[in-house]
Amino acid sequence: MAKAPYRPPVAGPAFIRLLAGFADGALPGTSPDLSDRLSQWVDWNRAVALSRALDGRLPAAVPEAPVFDSAEQAECERVHAALRASITADIEARRATAGEDFAPHRQHCMSVQRSMQAATGRLRGRLRDMLGQGDGALARLAEVDAVMEQTLSPREQALLGAVPALLGQHFERLRAAAAPGDGDTDEALPAPAPPGWLARFHQDMQDVLLAELDVRFQPIEGLLAALRPR
Repeated sequence: MAKAPYRPPVAGPAFIRLLAGFADGALPGTSPDLSDRLSQWVDWNRAVALSRALDGRLPAAVPEAPVFDSAEQAECERVHAALRASITADIEARRATAGEDFAPHRQHCMSVQRSMQAATGRLRGRLRDMLGQGDGALARLAEVDAVMEQTLSPREQALLGAVPALLGQHFERLRAAAAPGDGDTDEALPAPAPPGWLARFHQDMQDVLLAELDVRFQPIEGLLAALRPR
């Protein structure tokens, strides 16, 4: 039986640590300087738009925008809980039905990602409209968030789009590590139990999708914090 290569632990949020374990080969070094990283993501015209959002005239209030209250807070919590429960329930069902083929897992991962993107996008836009009804700093924050979403979303979606491929590498690595060697087979042995590597993969896929959900909700949590009464 092959042994999985040792991978040193990676510092960072849970989502990054999980993905680092799925990657093939050594991960490239990253700069700890946030401004340096952002400069690689933000082109000059987006930088101008961001500067205007920070320093320019405040945007006009959105007509008939919803008003933030406890019901809106509860709705955000409900959506997060529903997505989390869906991820967990789907993985449990997959443990009982999925075979040793990655294609269904890839489709499932992409479907979950689309659901998360749609739900968080709706919530973020709605909360931003509410924030835009505020005065001064709150309205400014709404404008900055809109520009940041337009600027960073393409890069973010490209990076998150790599998750299914990384899960695929992890799937193949676990299956290869569990495969018997040339001298490990014995026709007299009874049929093997369901492979433990597949159960581990299902757990790892659940963990990474839940971690991605938390990442996608970070802008929403920021807007909620700004909207809550002081």
